[in-house]
Amino acid sequence: MIDPSGPGSAFLLAQLGAYAAGRFAERIAELDLTPPQTGLLRAIAAEPGQSQQALARLLGTPPSRLVALVDGLDERGLVERRRNPDDRRLHALHLTQDGEALLRRIAEVGRAHDDAICGPLDEADRARLRDLLARLADAHGLTPGVHPGYRRL
Repeated sequence: MIDPSGPGSAFLLAQLGAYAAGRFAERIAELDLTPPQTGLLRAIAAEPGQSQQALARLLGTPPSRLVALVDGLDERGLVERRRNPDDRRLHALHLTQDGEALLRRIAEVGRAHDDAICGPLDEADRARLRDLLARLADAHGLTPGVHPGYRRL
């Protein structure tokens, strides 16, 4: 039975989401990354060769802000801009070897983070929770794998 006097599910999701986001930011800071940089690396890896404009649309962030993020990752040698063979006015974004290596480290950090947050749950509970959360995200039109925080960058 649900206790009507206790916090609602939406509050608990927000509370845990804020906690999880903060802890993840701390974990990736050890890799000298911010959450937006991490998400951008993942988005580039998911579909190499996308233009900056296409990534800005996918992430829901202003193109000028995305350019600044890409510039920072480019300066660190993690991404590279190549001329788009279909439209030479556009740059196609790709991870460098260093970017791919860092993405593997990010994946390790992400798995450890997931284990730390979901530690009290067994595998069946984790699978059920992922399914429920994915259904809610889909029902609210959220882009899979894209944090809505990009809209506020």
